[in-house]
Amino acid sequence: MALEGYQSFRFTHDADTKTVYRRGAGPGVVIIHEVPGITPPVERFANFVVDAGFTAFLPHLFGTPGKPVSVGYALEQVVRCCISREFHVLAAGASSPITNWLRALCRRAHAECGGRGVGAIGMCMTGNFALALMVDESVMAPVLSQPSLPFPISKRHREGLHLSAEDLETVKKRARSGCGVLGMRFSADPMVPRERFDRLRRELGAGFEAIEIDSGRGNPHGIARIAHSVVTNDLVDEAGHPTRAALDRVLGFFAERLR
Repeated sequence: MALEGYQSFRFTHDADTKTVYRRGAGPGVVIIHEVPGITPPVERFANFVVDAGFTAFLPHLFGTPGKPVSVGYALEQVVRCCISREFHVLAAGASSPITNWLRALCRRAHAECGGRGVGAIGMCMTGNFALALMVDESVMAPVLSQPSLPFPISKRHREGLHLSAEDLETVKKRARSGCGVLGMRFSADPMVPRERFDRLRRELGAGFEAIEIDSGRGNPHGIARIAHSVVTNDLVDEAGHPTRAALDRVLGFFAERLR
């Protein structure tokens, strides 16, 4: 097994088949890994989810499961995503096609695990995917961790949500009806500009909860300005550290919405 303690199965939707890793018991949480893949820090986060009483579903979208992070490995997978038909890295007003497959996986997780619905967390290039999944009523706890698409190459892209206007209206209606969104970013992260979270506040109002961790010069916790991955690569698992507080809030958010 690529991931210790996890079972794997093949899941097909619209003739697209991918491997999904599963572990745990309780309400389902779909964990959409970041670049470069299901790395040890992503697996560690999934284990936190399992230990909190949930069933973790980790779809394998790219990379090699279990392979450690390196600069070369990450760059290789970014290039693969940029040329893939499943990912539209510059689309400000449309979702990546892979989100249709992920919605189907969320429905499968809900059918198997029961409960009020499923949680979904996207990270980095998959961060805003949780918004697109929220269009499906099975998703009750969407989390955007350092949502980096669309790449912020212009003002429009910096504000972009990687979501169609039609889907945004559905997301807004669901947010008003109580299915809120949790978002996380480091304040100095150029891949997740402030304008993106400002847009989410404008569109979702009280339905958007933001965790913005100070990573500016001289911040009290010594967080590097290049910090990017809130609950994986840059997580400091120590009481009182803001990344550990963010992790605890994610787990609490899942508990509030799914139990």
